[in-house]
Amino acid sequence: MKAKAAVFMGVNKDFDVREFDVVEAPKGYGRMDLIASGICGTDIHFHNGKLAINPPTIIGHEFVGRITDLDTEAAGKYNLKIGDAVIADIAVPCGECILCKNGDDANCVNMQVTNGGSIDESPYLYGGYTEVNFTPLTNLIKIPEEVDPTIASTFACPGPTAVHAVSLAEKAGVDFSKINVAVVQGLGPVGIFAVMYLKKIGVKKVYAITAGNNEKREQLALELGADKVFNLSAGTAEVTAELQKENCGLGVDLCFEASGAPQAVVQGMDILRNRGVYLVPGQYSASGGIEIQPQMITFKALHIIGSSQYSMCDVDKYLKFLVANPDLHTKIEKLANKYTIDKINEAFADAKAGNNIKTMLVK
Repeated sequence: MKAKAAVFMGVNKDFDVREFDVVEAPKGYGRMDLIASGICGTDIHFHNGKLAINPPTIIGHEFVGRITDLDTEAAGKYNLKIGDAVIADIAVPCGECILCKNGDDANCVNMQVTNGGSIDESPYLYGGYTEVNFTPLTNLIKIPEEVDPTIASTFACPGPTAVHAVSLAEKAGVDFSKINVAVVQGLGPVGIFAVMYLKKIGVKKVYAITAGNNEKREQLALELGADKVFNLSAGTAEVTAELQKENCGLGVDLCFEASGAPQAVVQGMDILRNRGVYLVPGQYSASGGIEIQPQMITFKALHIIGSSQYSMCDVDKYLKFLVANPDLHTKIEKLANKYTIDKINEAFADAKAGNNIKTMLVK
C-alpha cells in the first residue's frame, strides 16, 4: 500500500508530491488515514523563510484522521481503538523543566514535536501533509461522536491556540463575564475562532479589525458573533479613535492579537483602556520590529500576556466547546476550502494570497 505526501523542499520552492510505503504502526504509535489537515500560518512562515525548518520534510501539524492500525498493547491505556477519529497533537513537552513541573507544559523549554521524523526512515509519514500519518498514542485526542471530524478539523490548531490564550488570561485573574468590549485583530483562522469563542464565553461586545477588501470574510465574522467589523482601509487612526470611545471614552477592555502584523501591536496598545488586557498569540514569526511607546504600558498599567503553544488539555477544551455549541457547526462547515494532496501548491498559493479562511488538505 502507498500513500501520497507533500514534501517541503525549501523557502519559496514548490512542494514535491511523493508516494511512500505504508507500514504497520510502530510500538507506541497509531496510524491514521487522512480526514482533513489544515495549512497553518506557521507553515506559511516556514515557506516564506520567517521560521526555520530543514528540508526535505513533511510539514503540517493539524492532522485529523481515522485510526487504521495501532499498538494494541498500549492503546487501552489511552482509550483508543481502530476506527476512532482523532486529532494528532504535535507538542511533546519534556515533563522535567521548571515550566512543565509547574503545570505549564505548553511553554516547555525543551519542547519536541511529533512531526520531526525523517522521511528516509520508516514509518516516514509524521507530518500533516500526507494521506497517512503516524503519531504517538500519547498525542492522539479522540473526537467525540457528537462532532463531525471534518468540522473539528477546521480549527484543530487555531481553536486550541485561542483557548490557551484565554486560559492564560483566566489564570491571571481575568473574568471574561465582566469584559464589556473585546477587539480581535485579524480575521484569519485564529481570529475567526477567537470571535466565536469570546462571544460564547460571555463577552458582551466583540469587535473585529481586518485589512484589505474581503467582504465575505467580514460577513462571516458577523455571522459568527462579531458585533461590528472595522476595516483599516477606513484609516488606522480613524478606527483607533472609534474604539477609544468605548467605555465612556476609556477604550476597550481586552484586545486579542491574531493578525501577525507587527504594526497591529501599536494599535492594540492604543485602543486599550487603563488596566486593559492584551492577549498576543498572533506574533508567531520573525516579521520585523516596530517602535512602541513603552511608557503606555506603565501609564495605562496594561496587562500584556503572550501565548505561543498550547497543551493537550486545550485541544480537549476545544472539542468540549464544539460539543457544547452545536449551533456553530453548520457555520464552521462553510469556512474550509478543500484540496487533495496533489494540489498542494495550488492550496498553498491560495492560502498565501488570503483567498480562503481555512485551507484544508483532504484525501
